[in-house]
Amino acid sequence: MEQAPEFWQRYEAAPLPPPFTAAAPAAMPDGRWLHLPLRDYGAVAVTGFIANQASFAVLRPVCAWMAEAARDLGAEVVVGLPTLGHVFGAPVAEALGHSNWVAPGYSRKKWYEEALSVPTSSSTAPDARRMWLDPRLLPRLRGRRVLLVDDVISTGSSAHAGLALLGKVGVRPVGLCVAMAQGDRWRAEWPDDVPVAAAFATPLFRRGEGGWVPDESTRPAIRLPLREAA
Repeated sequence: MEQAPEFWQRYEAAPLPPPFTAAAPAAMPDGRWLHLPLRDYGAVAVTGFIANQASFAVLRPVCAWMAEAARDLGAEVVVGLPTLGHVFGAPVAEALGHSNWVAPGYSRKKWYEEALSVPTSSSTAPDARRMWLDPRLLPRLRGRRVLLVDDVISTGSSAHAGLALLGKVGVRPVGLCVAMAQGDRWRAEWPDDVPVAAAFATPLFRRGEGGWVPDESTRPAIRLPLREAA
């Protein structure tokens, strides 16, 4: 069996050349490139990024770029969404100078309350489940400027669940920060009062001659790092 290429392990100095069939390049804030697998969704393809399979050498700059992109939102606490948002919640919070962060989860502990949960699904895990918030963490959230953190925004379903969960405790976040903004399918339903920041953004891909062609009209207009993070 042919060995599949291993993604998310290193940055490249140059992008993959077209046509794009199994993978496509994503531009990073420092001028390097991350080659990402393409997922065929029929009418479109999207770039994939599985954060808990990425190398530390890839993740460290992404976390720094995320913090840089979201810094001027003035967040006082970070809420990292499960599951892959947990990869970024702690390091982004630390980069922003926070002493801790808040981690909702998909498993219910004995002391959790039904009122502090919401149903959720995602484009990569569509089965319905619930997102839970530990009631002991409410003092960290109430009256604070809260930043939602996730790995990717694609259709927006997971991020909307995060908004709904925070709404249960009367919190409206100052923004959402993700590693990758994947196309613009989430844009139409996203609230204007919650800005989206990202380390990097990729467009959707359409079928073309010999492979997939990036549709630049679908590259989302979001907050990106203004400069290379240290």
